[in-house]
Amino acid sequence: MNLYDPEVKDILLEHNYVDPADMKNAEVAAKTGNINAVDYLISKELITRDLVGQAIAESFFVQYADLNSHQPPREQVLHIQENVAKKFRVVIFKETKNEVVVTTDEPTQKELKEGLKTIFDGTKKITIAYSLPDDIDGAFTHYKKTLETRFAAIIKENKKVAPEIIEEIINDAVTYRSSDIHFEPQEQEVVIRFRIDGVLQEAGRIPKEYYENILNRIKIQGHMRTDEHFSAQDGSLRYRNGNENIDMRISVIPIMDGEKIAIRLLSEYVRGFTLGDLGLSEEHQSMLIKAAQKPFGMILVTGPTGSGKTTTLYSLIKIFNMPEKNITTIEDPIEYKITGINQIQVNKQTNLTFSEGLRSIVRQDPDIILVGEIRDNETADIAVNAALTGHLLFSTFHANDAATAIPRLFDMGIEPFLLASTLEIIVAQRLVRKICETCRFSVPIKKVDLEKISANISQYFQEKTTLYRGKGCSVCNFTGYKGRTGIFEFIEVTPEIKDLMMKNPSTQNIWSLAHAQGSKSLFEDGIEKVKGGITTVEELLRVSSPSKE
Repeated sequence: MNLYDPEVKDILLEHNYVDPADMKNAEVAAKTGNINAVDYLISKELITRDLVGQAIAESFFVQYADLNSHQPPREQVLHIQENVAKKFRVVIFKETKNEVVVTTDEPTQKELKEGLKTIFDGTKKITIAYSLPDDIDGAFTHYKKTLETRFAAIIKENKKVAPEIIEEIINDAVTYRSSDIHFEPQEQEVVIRFRIDGVLQEAGRIPKEYYENILNRIKIQGHMRTDEHFSAQDGSLRYRNGNENIDMRISVIPIMDGEKIAIRLLSEYVRGFTLGDLGLSEEHQSMLIKAAQKPFGMILVTGPTGSGKTTTLYSLIKIFNMPEKNITTIEDPIEYKITGINQIQVNKQTNLTFSEGLRSIVRQDPDIILVGEIRDNETADIAVNAALTGHLLFSTFHANDAATAIPRLFDMGIEPFLLASTLEIIVAQRLVRKICETCRFSVPIKKVDLEKISANISQYFQEKTTLYRGKGCSVCNFTGYKGRTGIFEFIEVTPEIKDLMMKNPSTQNIWSLAHAQGSKSLFEDGIEKVKGGITTVEELLRVSSPSKE
C-alpha cells in the first residue's frame, strides 16, 4: 500500500491522524486540481510523509520502519538475494544476534515469513515491519549494476537501444536525486554526468555510434527540430516515474564533437518543501512571512543560477495559497505547477515577455504576483510600480549578495524614492551540501588547524572546537554528503536603510548599516550551520567567503 491508494484516506481518519474537515478540504482540492488528497495534506503541513507511513503500518498491525531517515547499509540490503528481495519487496531494516527486522510495503503476503526462514535458517526471530514503497525502491538501488554494464546488455540484446538507454539514465538520475543530466559527446564516446547535490559526477559512457538516435529521440520528445544541428535549442517534456511526475527542461547546444544535451529535472517532491526544509532559521522565516503579510511591497531573492531562489519563493507563496487570494506568476519556464495559482509561461514568439505579461497581470487584480526574474530595465520599472500600486510582488534577481541588489536596481533606472517606498526585504542565498547523517562523526579541531584550511576562518571559532564530517558510506555514495540546505543573507529595509537609499549609496554603505542592525552575511549563516553539524567548513568555502566584497 502506498500514499496514493484510496484506502489511505480512510486509514488516516480512522486512526485520527487527520481532522475530518482537513480531509474534506483535501478531497475538494483533489477534485478541482491536479493533486492527490494526501499530497495536499502534506503540502499544507497537516501531516508528514512519515506519519502516513505510521498510519498504514498501524492498519497492518506492524511497526513502521523509516527507511528514509535510517537507511540500511549496502551489505545489509544485499544479504537478501535480489530475486527474493524483489519478489517479496523486502529489505533488512535491523539485525541483531537473535532477531532480524525485515520491512516491506506488502506485510500481508502469505508466503513471506516462510520465504524469509530459508534465508535466516530459522535461527532468528523474524519481525515484519512496513515501509513506504518509494523507500523500499530506494534501498533496491544497491542491487543496480553500473550504467555502462546495463548499456552493454541493452546493446548486446539488440533491443530498441535509444529509448531503453534514455530510460535507464533518467531512472538513475531520479533515484539519486540528480538535478541535472549532461550528455557530453567526445571523439569516440559520450560521457553521461549527473549533478547530485550541486556537484557533477560521471555516471557512465555510451559508444558514439548510438548517440545520434538518442539525441534525435530526446529532440522529438522535447518538441525540437531534428534537422537543426548548428543552433541552440530549448525544449521540455514530462516523464512519469512510478507515482511521480518529473518535468524536464532540455537544452541542446552544438559543440566541437557533436551536440551536447543538458536536462534539468524538476521533481514534484520539491513542491512539498517548507521554509524550514530549505534551511531558513525561525528568525528568518518569521521575517519573511511578516514581510509577505503586508498588503503591498516587493520581496527580492538574489543569487546565481541553481541556488534555489525560485524554490524559496514557491515555499513562501504556498503559505498564502488560499481561496481568498488571487496569486499569479509569470515564469520562464514554469518550474513547478501549483494548484490554485495562475501560472503564465513567457513566450517570446507571441511577445509574451516578462514586461508585457506583467502589464497584463496587473490588470487582472492579483493580490500576489511572482515574477520569475527581473532581467531588464522595463521589467524592473513595471515591477516597482506594481508594488507601489497595491500589489505584493515577489521576484528573483541576479546579484552576488543582498546589498548589491539595491545599486544594481538604481543602475537599471529605478528612482531611489520609488525603490525605498516599495522594497521590503532582500534575501541572498546559496546551497551547500549536508553531511550524511548515516556516517557523520565528530572531529575535535584547533584554531591552528582551521587556519590551514583558510586564513580568515579561525576568527569564527574558539581555540578548541568540535566539527563534523561524513566518513563516506553506501547511503551517500561514499561522498560524505547527502542532500543540500541553504545559507541565507537577509536585509530588512528599515527606515534607516530607506533614508540611506535616498543618497544613492554603495554596496558597502548598505551592508555596513544592515550588518550594524543585525544582518548576518551568507558566510556567517553558513558558520552557524557548520557549528551545528549540518555542513563542513570546506563545503561552506566552496560557495562563500569570509570577507564581504
